[in-house]
Amino acid sequence: MSSIPSPIPVLSPLRMQRHPRAVVVLTVALLFAGGGLMMHAESQIQVLGLLAAFLAVFAIADRTPLGQDVSAICSDYSGFANAVAFVCALGLIVVFHGEHYTLLMLATVALFSTACIALNLQLAFAGIANFAGAAFFVLGSYTAAVMTAYAGIPHLMILVVSGIVTGAIGVILLLPVLRTRGHYAALVTIAFGLLLRSLLEVNDTLGGPQGMKIKGFSIFGLDFNRISSIGPWDVSFYLPYAVLSICIFAVAFTLIRRIERSWIGIALDTVRSDETAASVFGLSIARWKVVAFLIGNAVIGVAGAVYGMMNGFVTPNGSGLGDSLLMLSIIVLGGLGNFWGAVVAAMVILVIPEKLQAIQEFRLLIFALLVLGILLFRPSGILPRPIRDLSRFIGRPGADA
Repeated sequence: MSSIPSPIPVLSPLRMQRHPRAVVVLTVALLFAGGGLMMHAESQIQVLGLLAAFLAVFAIADRTPLGQDVSAICSDYSGFANAVAFVCALGLIVVFHGEHYTLLMLATVALFSTACIALNLQLAFAGIANFAGAAFFVLGSYTAAVMTAYAGIPHLMILVVSGIVTGAIGVILLLPVLRTRGHYAALVTIAFGLLLRSLLEVNDTLGGPQGMKIKGFSIFGLDFNRISSIGPWDVSFYLPYAVLSICIFAVAFTLIRRIERSWIGIALDTVRSDETAASVFGLSIARWKVVAFLIGNAVIGVAGAVYGMMNGFVTPNGSGLGDSLLMLSIIVLGGLGNFWGAVVAAMVILVIPEKLQAIQEFRLLIFALLVLGILLFRPSGILPRPIRDLSRFIGRPGADA
């Protein structure tokens, strides 16, 4: 009896091996298309249908040989996949160029993902439990508000200053953290977040509980808030903010990925894994924790500054423990140390509850069941951090740098 040809030759293992880049492009494009539809969907049926499709794709990728082969190809061509993802993100902006809410959600996910990969640098790499991520995020917004109101410097420089201020304050906060261990170190960061919120609420110069207004971002005389058209096309004024947010995410992603794959990343992993052994081999525990905390909080501050400029105001409410736990839940749900996992988890945690507001309290039940289900069947997160490849440090031919 003659064999029956495969009805789907495009996805056969042989063709995937011959055309791995095509597999990467198709996979990334489908994922971004699904994310774009989720942010654009308006009816509850569409949202629930897309959510079911996400769970189905996740199960197929995790449990079937086909999904595992596709995941392996994307991992082998991670640099190419990152470039394709950047192009797809810009493509979403072009497709939804006139949709205010969709572009706002896209920019919000990009900025929170930026803050969360910075938290990954601290928690997943250096082992520092920072429960004040939202406090540094809001601190970056307040720095931008003060600088735009009282300093006539370019807004790009304001972003740099916001990063420097949050990074410096983070180093000061780290001094008592270095004297503590475990949950006591986490309590220090929690106390800082509560203290910052109290100081902002009683400070009338910074607007008190009502907060401050922030001028919109501008560059080379181009005011983002006044953009309403590009050539013959009407566009949302959130469009330039979405482009800026994605670019900032790309820069932060590249920077922290380079750190992870360098000898600095190995030093941070060593400090996190065993401080005693790291000290024996001559690594300064305090120095490397300062490096991780400084860079991480600086990136969070820049993301917070852009977020404040996009919204036009900032209040102390966003610096509370609940918002910090939201950021930590994103990196835990996405997978500690996996940057793209943080993006997927940010989509789940930020977008889905907003889209299910029509069903009121049931949206929280569905959201809670989704998170519990993912953590139950995938305790290491949606996309666990891959095992570090040290072959490039020992000179294996063909190693990916």
